[in-house]
Amino acid sequence: MTQNSSGVLHALAHEHLPSDVAERWLGLLRPGVRLAPAGGDEAVVGQLGGEPRLPDDVEWPEWEGHGPLSFVASVDCAALPMGVLDVPFPAAGTLAFFYFDGQLDDGDALVDVDDVPSRAGARVLYVPAGAQVTARETPDELDAYPHVPLAARVELTVTEPTHPQVQRVFAPGAQPFQKYEHPLCADAFVEALWECDAEAGHQLGGTPQSVQGPVELEVARAALGQGVDWHDPRLIDEMDEWVLLAQFDTDEAADMMWGDDGCLYWLIRPTDLAELRFDRALFTWQCC
Repeated sequence: MTQNSSGVLHALAHEHLPSDVAERWLGLLRPGVRLAPAGGDEAVVGQLGGEPRLPDDVEWPEWEGHGPLSFVASVDCAALPMGVLDVPFPAAGTLAFFYFDGQLDDGDALVDVDDVPSRAGARVLYVPAGAQVTARETPDELDAYPHVPLAARVELTVTEPTHPQVQRVFAPGAQPFQKYEHPLCADAFVEALWECDAEAGHQLGGTPQSVQGPVELEVARAALGQGVDWHDPRLIDEMDEWVLLAQFDTDEAADMMWGDDGCLYWLIRPTDLAELRFDRALFTWQCC
């Protein structure tokens, strides 16, 4: 759920919540950068689909034994609004996102964050500012996604009331991910949030807009290792160690459909983000 007007969220919170609760909830909102098709004279900050621009010495990403990955999107970090995110996003350079989307095998091989070898099916490439780059043609065995120029706008991002980061503030004694008795969980407030914006969308930073529960939980469990129970108390602390790098939603204009109206997510530790260690980012995806 996102909303590009803090005034709208402020009014919504005070309409449905006690004043003290509303102010505490508003204090949890995090800034994100929403990416949407550029129109008119909007500045272009990136693209969905089309051809990526890569250095000549960088090979097109492949998943060994499966084939080349599809180019999903790229973002010019220097063109983004500076100083608005609460994570150390690069000030310059380009991020290019690739994913094994099933074109080559009718979806038989899935990229699963819990399956370590399959992680090679999703990649983030960082191209430093000033690098000599050329537009790369998509490998012959793949169909390129249509090129859609993207513009950026800063928005406040929120998450579901039962998210652990919200729950620890308003109901620290409640069981994680369970509905608890609190004004935040009132049906009228939850419905009002969804009426603001129910889609995941394309986003950099901020709180991930999940399709089926917190994506940080999936990544945290994978980071702790296979066999970790979903109710392991370590998961909550590990979730705090990961932030959203980028998410790319199903998009009709770009002919992108991730499962059943799904969304792709890349998460990273803030220290790795600051050090440009995008090879350490973890990928997951969700669909309806």
